[in-house]
Amino acid sequence: MQLLAGLLWLLVPGSAALEPISLSIVIGAASVLTGYLSYPSFYCGFVECCPGEADRPNTTALREDLDNKLFGQHLAKDVILKAVTGFRNNPNPKKPLTLSLHGWGGTGKNFVSQFIAKSIHKAGQKSKFVHLFIATLHFPHEHQITLYKDQLQTWIQGNVSACARSVFIFDEMDKLHPGLIDAIKPFLDYYEQIDGVSYRRAIFIFLSNAGGDLINKVALDFWRSGKDRKQIQLKDLEPVLSVAVFNNKNSGLWHSSLIDKNLIDYFVPFLPLEYKHLKMCIRAEIEAGGKKINEAIVDEVAKEMTFFPKDEKIYSDKGCKLVQQKLLYYWERL
Repeated sequence: MQLLAGLLWLLVPGSAALEPISLSIVIGAASVLTGYLSYPSFYCGFVECCPGEADRPNTTALREDLDNKLFGQHLAKDVILKAVTGFRNNPNPKKPLTLSLHGWGGTGKNFVSQFIAKSIHKAGQKSKFVHLFIATLHFPHEHQITLYKDQLQTWIQGNVSACARSVFIFDEMDKLHPGLIDAIKPFLDYYEQIDGVSYRRAIFIFLSNAGGDLINKVALDFWRSGKDRKQIQLKDLEPVLSVAVFNNKNSGLWHSSLIDKNLIDYFVPFLPLEYKHLKMCIRAEIEAGGKKINEAIVDEVAKEMTFFPKDEKIYSDKGCKLVQQKLLYYWERL
């Protein structure tokens, strides 16, 4: 208050001495300014703030992103929307929301983690409350696992202390050194507080290619038996997926206590993408670039992709990952 009054005094023209009535105006203006700055909705209009209890997730935007930007993933759409909405609407969660997304590259796992982050924090992955860890970048050396564990615990403790609704995304879990992720087990468990900090409103998301072969096999079995892929249910995949990941030595969740203690809320399978889904990705990428869709070019780009199995050639072996790069060659023709 005194500081603000002093600043306003410097801005008042005239003599250094203020009349009593002028001084009253200055102090009154300082009081009003202080009030505005201390009012959360005003302050947070200029600075990013951690969402409070009254702030609801943007489920409309999340639903629209899942409907319009994610293709061929009916299981993921359903699970993610219900899980995130239910968690954020729960006034008293017993533990953080923990999601493990599995499938081959290019099927939409990274997209979905971005959608979730944006539904909680408007700035999405650019938010200071959203934290992305990439296994090969942040934890490259196996002999430094002990150091990484300490750093990871310190980082999570500090950031959840600053914002209870922090979002932590771990990419390339299949390349993470086994045992490292167990360092965060206490934060994912059913503790009310740890050293005075509650982690129950945070969200943890794991992204992994591990289990992708199993998911592809189930999808292929459905196709070969003449069943629509939309008939695949979560119960057809989730139990066997969790076991497969737990026993996969090339997975960061190999023999992890997070699975052993049932601390991962959902194992979300991402199905391999068919030719029609690939074309949906291509159209979406063209529209995102502000161009008009040309179906001839859509077909040309799709045909450049490679598919598996070798004989049937049903699924894109890289999902939609190469779509953007492939389109560059045709961009001038759009």
